[in-house]
Amino acid sequence: MSRLPALKYHDIVGCLRRRGFEYLRPGKGSHEFWINRRTRRITMVACHPGDIPRRTLRAIIAQTGLTPQQFLK
Repeated sequence: MSRLPALKYHDIVGCLRRRGFEYLRPGKGSHEFWINRRTRRITMVACHPGDIPRRTLRAIIAQTGLTPQQFLK
């Protein structure tokens, strides 16, 4: 999969929860920190209406330590 699909905030949060992430705390503005306590990885997600830009989605996936295929599965 070379091109990531367009995802909304609630889709990304669903993927994070399926991978063991949980809400940690709010960030600045409309951002949220999510943590996976097993892997001790933290990622920040923007809570915006509409699609999250693919470049931002790629950064979120990189912070989780997963491949895009693992994240979207």
